[in-house]
Amino acid sequence: MSRTARNVVIILLSVGLLAVFLRGANLSVVWAEVRSADSTLIGLSVLITLVTMALRALRWQYLLAPIGHAGFVPAFRTTMIGFAASAVLPARAGEVIRPFLLARQAGLSATATFATIIVERVLDAVTCVLLLASFVVFFDPGMDRTNSALYGLVRAGGVVVGCGALLILGFMFFAARDPQAVSRWAYKVEHLLPGRVTHTLANGLLRFAEGCAVVRTPRRLSAAVLLSVPVWLSIAAGIWAVIEAFGIGIPFTGTFLVIALLVVGVSVPTPGGVGGFEAAVQIALTTFYGVPNDRAVGTALVLHFVSLLPVVVLGFLFLIQDGLGLSGMRNLAHAAADGDAR
Repeated sequence: MSRTARNVVIILLSVGLLAVFLRGANLSVVWAEVRSADSTLIGLSVLITLVTMALRALRWQYLLAPIGHAGFVPAFRTTMIGFAASAVLPARAGEVIRPFLLARQAGLSATATFATIIVERVLDAVTCVLLLASFVVFFDPGMDRTNSALYGLVRAGGVVVGCGALLILGFMFFAARDPQAVSRWAYKVEHLLPGRVTHTLANGLLRFAEGCAVVRTPRRLSAAVLLSVPVWLSIAAGIWAVIEAFGIGIPFTGTFLVIALLVVGVSVPTPGGVGGFEAAVQIALTTFYGVPNDRAVGTALVLHFVSLLPVVVLGFLFLIQDGLGLSGMRNLAHAAADGDAR
């Protein structure tokens, strides 16, 4: 599929998801709910979003340590730029822009740096599953009685995601323990591929395995998982602040269930998770907590707005300081996708 056709599909998907999300909503009531929300708590959620990004940058520093040094400021700046790019460009462009940009600035291998992003995503999946498991085991106030079918799907999805994340972690552990073995695998298929392609693949796999070095020992892996807990507790705090701003009043641990649905919602590859994010929050609040639809719609819209606003503003500010803009962001995405890196 061409890039233009893919973008058209993504735009149509975003519009379709928003249409489904807003179906049945009374927009005047939604606006009234938004206007009556506690602005102090909403402002607190904006600040918590910035704290979350700082925690992400700190965790990324730890993941990068085995392959080279990256200061907190460059890690924070490129994290903001990457998440801003994912908010405005399709196909999660920020996931390739962020490691590419930091690797270029810090003199690291782009492939190894990109591997740390994969490790991040796996750690995020593991942490979200742990939060969901803690909710089901310790904090569940009887959600099975609200919608047993959907709740069963959420729990089953958590098991599937958790198993998948553990399998990927296992592969990364093996790759990091013996990067040369992964490279040798590529050379074993040289009779199927042109020699130059085999050589490029082998080098790429070697650098990727080096980027997984943080999972080389159980101690470092455990520390990486522990670093992920404050990241997601901060995300939960930001969600809870907005929900409280609308007077919904769910327990803090209830956000763990909201997060589980949000993980599914933002997996739809629309810019910034538009459509999927809102629908996930709406379903969580109306189905499991009995929130009126119009209030749930208003909460979802505000929550998405405050989670994107500081990231996009600061991300573009950092881009401008670097002499780039939206076009520069697109060029970075294309360069990273084309492998124009060390």
